[in-house]
Amino acid sequence: MAHGGKLLIDQLAALGVARVFEVPGESFLAALDGLYDTPAVRTVVCRHEGGAAMMAEATGKLTGRPGVAFATRGPGVVNAVSGVYVAQQDATPMILFVGLPTTPLEERAPFQEIDIEALFSKIAKWTAVIRSADRIPEYVARAYSIAVSGRPGPVVIGLPENVLSAGTSASVHALPALAGAAPSARDMSDLAQRLGAAERPLLIVGGPGWSQPVQRAIEDFATAFDLPVAAAFRCQDYVDNRHPCYVGHLGFTTDRKLKAGLKAADLVIAVGAELGDIATGGYALLGGPEQTFVQIHPEPSAIVGYRDAALAIVATSGAFVEALPTFAPNLRGAGDRPWKRFRRDLRAAYEDSLVPRPTPGAIRLEDVVTAVSTALPERAFVTNGAGNYSQWVHRYFQFKGYRSGLAPTSGSMGYGLPAAIAAKLEHPELPVVCFAGDGCFAMTFNELGTAVQYGLPMVILVASNGMYGTIRMHQERNFPGRPNGTTLVNPDFAALARAHGAEGATVTRSEDFEAVFREALVSEVPFVIDLQQDPEAITPMETLTAVREGAAT
Repeated sequence: MAHGGKLLIDQLAALGVARVFEVPGESFLAALDGLYDTPAVRTVVCRHEGGAAMMAEATGKLTGRPGVAFATRGPGVVNAVSGVYVAQQDATPMILFVGLPTTPLEERAPFQEIDIEALFSKIAKWTAVIRSADRIPEYVARAYSIAVSGRPGPVVIGLPENVLSAGTSASVHALPALAGAAPSARDMSDLAQRLGAAERPLLIVGGPGWSQPVQRAIEDFATAFDLPVAAAFRCQDYVDNRHPCYVGHLGFTTDRKLKAGLKAADLVIAVGAELGDIATGGYALLGGPEQTFVQIHPEPSAIVGYRDAALAIVATSGAFVEALPTFAPNLRGAGDRPWKRFRRDLRAAYEDSLVPRPTPGAIRLEDVVTAVSTALPERAFVTNGAGNYSQWVHRYFQFKGYRSGLAPTSGSMGYGLPAAIAAKLEHPELPVVCFAGDGCFAMTFNELGTAVQYGLPMVILVASNGMYGTIRMHQERNFPGRPNGTTLVNPDFAALARAHGAEGATVTRSEDFEAVFREALVSEVPFVIDLQQDPEAITPMETLTAVREGAAT
């Protein structure tokens, strides 16, 4: 007879979970002691539950299967909320297990008691507490199914101490067989008619259920019919940005011609993409009187974003591209349609936007990002959190294909380093580069110790301008000359890296960056490059003074 903790680990292994992220807690540490000696399920011990949860979320993005994190009760699980929120916003499959007090003490105010069902009621797909060791396989298999089905997302499962330590003769459940929704013949016929009648169609890609085969199918479809393809917010790696049909990214740095193109499009087809206010200019670029919006998504009712579709096709992105061969013959000769020039003009605008626009300072992020984009091989990972620094990444980095980028659509600061750790663990053979601002990096740089502990070489580029740049920009725009609470006193990030057992360097001139970066790429330990950015370079397109003076006038 096994105990509940052993059964839990065996069930995770049966579901194909190879790695879990945790911060140890007394509520489950003893019961899960066998976890540390289980070759099938390895444990990554993190420095903070928020970092662990973000690593699990990034693993879900990378694999399409639930990433798994463990957190203890009370303050531990509250810390982990940040990563669960990222998973909810990004439709990422994830399971968070929470150690809880023993069941006889429920609702008797035991140490660190917390109602996880109330806590996660609005951001988890399902939250439950397992109160019998015999039901562990049932609950865990169901959690897996819910996390990956429909619109994927996070599931939270409570594990009382006595349940984990109780004996049980229950056996593990097999990996559930799940089939995603597929478009009907009528759906595809309707879409073919709408596309056949269009003059300025635009395809937008993003959202859940993507893969390299889906990428290739969409690129082939776009090539065959000369369709322009844009990426939804922080989904730039869904297609090769060098593809002639790729026309740019709908985010904070969207080119003005692409914004105009989205507004002018008479047919917008969102394949998996969830178009929120960032991608659509506060929804002002969608829904015009002469525009038809088509949404292809596994669960349209659960979309976080624009939902006013004239045609909603309930289908995974994979099932949709499988149906394209029956759809395409209805559109022979599409290359001669009016949208050919529309696609060409949008592509030309995108290529023009890649030409670096000089910003103030001796170290210019446009030079840094362009150098990184050129130096990295075809297969590599780029991660980032949130902040104005990421606008340079979105504007100047050319993603080569899926999955090469990890970024939170929720705008969660601190995400870049945990995501980089997850990427390096999942693909140790590939280069990983994390972009971060000084404020962003400071939120999770404790996980640098995790990267060193597990021997994960990666490059971390920190844009240091001594402030919370995004907030300062808004302050200067709305209250010129009266900044408040946005100035940062930073450590020497290169020295901080060395103190962790990593390597570090400070770069103050663009001319010196590439040599240091190439050295960092071959390092056998994490390598932090502190980029001393001029505070005037507030965005790729504006200076801080221009923002202030524009507001003042």
